Amino acid sequence: MGTATGVGGADGVGGAGGTAGGRTITTRIPARLDRLPWSRWHWTIVIGLGTVWILDGLEVTVVGNIASRLSEPGSGLAISSSQVTGTAAALYVVGACFGALFWGRLTDRYGRKRLFMITLAVYLAATALTSISFAPWWFFTFRFLTGFGIGGEYAAINSAIDELIPAHHRGRVDLIINGSFWVGAVGGSLLSIVALNTDFLAKGVGWRLTFALGVVLGLVILLVRRNVPESPRWLLIHGREREAEEIVSSIESRVADETGKRLPAAEGELVIHQRRSVTFGEIARTVFQDYRRRAVLGFSLFIGQAFLYNAITFGFGAILTTFFDVPTGDTGYYFVVIAVGNFLGPLLLGKLFDTVGRRVMISSTYLLSGLLLFLTARLFDRGVLTAATLTACWCAVLFFASAGASSAYLTVSEIFPMETRAMSIAFFYALGTAAGGISGPLLFADLTGTGKVADTVLAFQIGAALMCAAGLVAAVCAVNAERRSLEDIARPLTAAAESGTAKARA
Repeated sequence: MGTATGVGGADGVGGAGGTAGGRTITTRIPARLDRLPWSRWHWTIVIGLGTVWILDGLEVTVVGNIASRLSEPGSGLAISSSQVTGTAAALYVVGACFGALFWGRLTDRYGRKRLFMITLAVYLAATALTSISFAPWWFFTFRFLTGFGIGGEYAAINSAIDELIPAHHRGRVDLIINGSFWVGAVGGSLLSIVALNTDFLAKGVGWRLTFALGVVLGLVILLVRRNVPESPRWLLIHGREREAEEIVSSIESRVADETGKRLPAAEGELVIHQRRSVTFGEIARTVFQDYRRRAVLGFSLFIGQAFLYNAITFGFGAILTTFFDVPTGDTGYYFVVIAVGNFLGPLLLGKLFDTVGRRVMISSTYLLSGLLLFLTARLFDRGVLTAATLTACWCAVLFFASAGASSAYLTVSEIFPMETRAMSIAFFYALGTAAGGISGPLLFADLTGTGKVADTVLAFQIGAALMCAAGLVAAVCAVNAERRSLEDIARPLTAAAESGTAKARA
C-alpha cells in the first residue's frame, strides 16, 4: 500500500534535509487517505469533530433568547438585557477572535488532536461556570472564555477534518459540518421556549439548565473525540512518520472491513523535509506574500458573509416587531424557520461543490444571495411584504448564503500549505468574526433601530453589495480544489521541489 520511507542524505547533508535537523522522507500517506471510500469510520470523524458547531449554534442562540429573562427580578443575576446582548455578546466575539489566533498557532505547532481536546475542555469548563453566574462580572468573564474555547475549535477542527476526509468528499462534508451551526440554533430556540417557561422551571433555574445541557452534550462529544486520531499529515511533517504509518494502516484495515471491498491503489508520492516547527514569520510570508491572491479571496469571502448575516440576523427581531407588529415572544418561531433554511443550503448544495466545482459554486452562492437580498430590499421598500413573506425572502437569501459562508471556511482550510493551515483558518475566522461581530452590529443596530424603512433598506443593500463583491472576487480568484489532494492544492513548505502530488496549481 505504500509506506513512509526515509531517504537519508537526499540533499547531500547527512540526511538532515537542510531543515532544522529533519530527515527527508518519501511517502504515499496523503494519497492513501484520499483514495479511501466513505465508511462508518469517516462518520466517527464527522460526529466526533463536526458536532461542536451544533454546540456553538446552541450557545449563541440560547444567550440571545434568555437575555430578557436574565434581566427580570428573580433570575438570580443582577444584569440588564442590553448587557447580555451587548457587553456579553461582544466579549464572546472578542474571546473567539483571540482564541482562534492563540489556539490556531498552537494547533500548527503541537498537533490537531491535542488542541481539539484542550479547546473543547476550555469550552466545557467555561460554559459550566457560566451556568452558576452570580454577578455580571462572573457572567462576562466566562462568556469571554467560552468564546476563547470555541474560537480555538474552529482552527483545530477544520484542520483535522480536511486532513482526514478523502478529497472526493471534503467539500460537501466541510459545508454540512459548518452549516450544522444552524441545527444548534434551532435546538437553542426550542430549548429556550421550554427552559424559560415558568410553569415548568423557576426564573432562576431555567436559564442555568440551558447552559448545563450544553455541557452534557459537550461531554458526549469529548468521549467520541477520544477515538479520533492525530492527523497523519501533521505527524509526517513533524518527524513522526512511524506513528503516521500505524494510524493510516489501522484506518485502511478498518475501512476495508467495513466496506468489504479491496482498497484501490494509492497514486502519487510526496517527498518532504521534516521539521519540528515553522516560524510565525514564515507563516505570515507564505499567506500574505506567496499566496497573496488567495489571501484576498479569503478576506473577501469572510467579510462578505459576515456583513450579509448581520444585515439580516442582527435586527430581524426588531424588524418584525417594528414594521409588522409581531409580538416579541413570537419572533423565536420566525428565527427557527430562518435557521432551517440556513441548514438546508449546505445540506442540499454541498455535493455540487465537489462535482460542479468550487469556483462556480462559491461565486454563484455569493452572487445569488446578494442579488436576492437586493430584491428583498426593493420589495420591503415598496411595502408589499408581510412578516411571513419577508421571512420567506430571508430563507431564500440564506439558503444560498449559508452554503457560501460555509465554503469560506472550507476555502481557507484547503488553499494554504499544511504548515500554515490552522493559523490561516484562525486568522480569517478572527477577521470575519471581528467584522461581523463588532463592526456589523455597530452599523446595523443604528440602521435597523431607527424604525425608518429607508434605513433598514440601506442595511440590506450594504450586506447585499459586499456579498456580491465577494462573489465577483471568487469568480476570478477561487481555486479549483474539488477532488484534489491538499498537497496538490498548496504544496507543503516542507515538500521537495519535484514531489509528485505536491505541485501546487492555481
